[in-house]
Amino acid sequence: MTRFSAWEVIKNGFTNQSGWSRQWRDPQPKSNYDIVVIGGGLHGLATAYYLAKNFNLKNIAVVEKGWIGGGNAGRNTTIVRSNYMLKGNREFYEDSLKMWENLSHELNYNVMFSQRSHITLYHTPGALDSAARRYNIMLQTGSDAEIWSRAKLKKEIPHLNYANDARFPIHGALVQKRAGTARHDAVAWGYARAADKLGVDIIQKCEVTAINRKAGKIASIGTSRGKITARKIALAVAGNTSRLWQLADLGNLPIESHKLQAFVTEPLKPLLDHVIVFGVGGAHFYISQSDKGGLVFGGDIDWYKSYAQKGNLHIVQDVSESALSLLPCLGRVKLLRHWSGVVDMSMDGSFFMCKTPLDNLYLNAGWNYGGFKASPASGWYFADLIANDRPNDIIKDHNLERFKTGHHIDESGAGPDPKLHG
Repeated sequence: MTRFSAWEVIKNGFTNQSGWSRQWRDPQPKSNYDIVVIGGGLHGLATAYYLAKNFNLKNIAVVEKGWIGGGNAGRNTTIVRSNYMLKGNREFYEDSLKMWENLSHELNYNVMFSQRSHITLYHTPGALDSAARRYNIMLQTGSDAEIWSRAKLKKEIPHLNYANDARFPIHGALVQKRAGTARHDAVAWGYARAADKLGVDIIQKCEVTAINRKAGKIASIGTSRGKITARKIALAVAGNTSRLWQLADLGNLPIESHKLQAFVTEPLKPLLDHVIVFGVGGAHFYISQSDKGGLVFGGDIDWYKSYAQKGNLHIVQDVSESALSLLPCLGRVKLLRHWSGVVDMSMDGSFFMCKTPLDNLYLNAGWNYGGFKASPASGWYFADLIANDRPNDIIKDHNLERFKTGHHIDESGAGPDPKLHG
């Protein structure tokens, strides 16, 4: 392995990167694969990696219409947590958190996972009672959870707004210490490099333009770089799921595409060593500080359906007001930039990972606010489903049929209620 001095690293970083090899290949697409994963985001890359690693499958491609890390993978607030309580969700997100804890070693790539604690503020005694039920379930199922009093919070995070007449008075918090943040682009690059080393073809700038059916199966897909046939096709395209679903002539899905905005400020000296969240009275807000010093924060989705990846001023105002109500010290801090990702919101707030009406088509969708944190487990369980043609027991209820039978997995308490935005 080529080694560089510190000076050579700096020099190459600002010149032409001479002597640096690509982290993954840039292959031409083949006309046939055993498995094609559509979507080169975190879920698609993780799926391809675990298909190759766990099942020793070789002839796999990931096709991405843009570039690796250019979609939702690079348009989120990087929060990792497992404070879910319903059967299926509880086990799934806890498994994902455990995978995050070892992911840098697994991929031999620093994904900068920082277990800085996820702190959910509560504002009424009733909110505490509701949340205590969730955290008791977490403790009973092998996770970690704490309830912090107002006094404990003031000691740990003294610069929050603890005034009695605050817009959102703080009474205490629910804390998951093992939760935190990771570096989104490092995760994408780490999975891409690891999958490539196992022989996966990662094909960028390859948009799917047609899905051709024959005898109850996908016969081939048309792309901007030619036709591709495969024994199995997997969809992992986040907010674009409905578009691909309709290309396959499968009608409508019980999901809606909304844009979710995120924001970052100018760099500051260390201020927040935690992820702070609250959601009360229609407001929703979350904030953490990146390693570069910028405060990264977000709030609610836009209330109308959209495929746009740009911000809107009413959300800027709403999130800024929430930020100042919680941290008045941010009053003169400059907003550096903001952006949007496109999320697919299911009607019960939980994901789909299942087979579809077409025999060789597999669906990974409906992640709502949970897509980033789910990435490792999503790849693992989706790969297992594709390879074995049956769902693991943990995800067996995360299917499309649950809306026909009424067996919803209503986890809206772990985030904004999607039913409010239908």
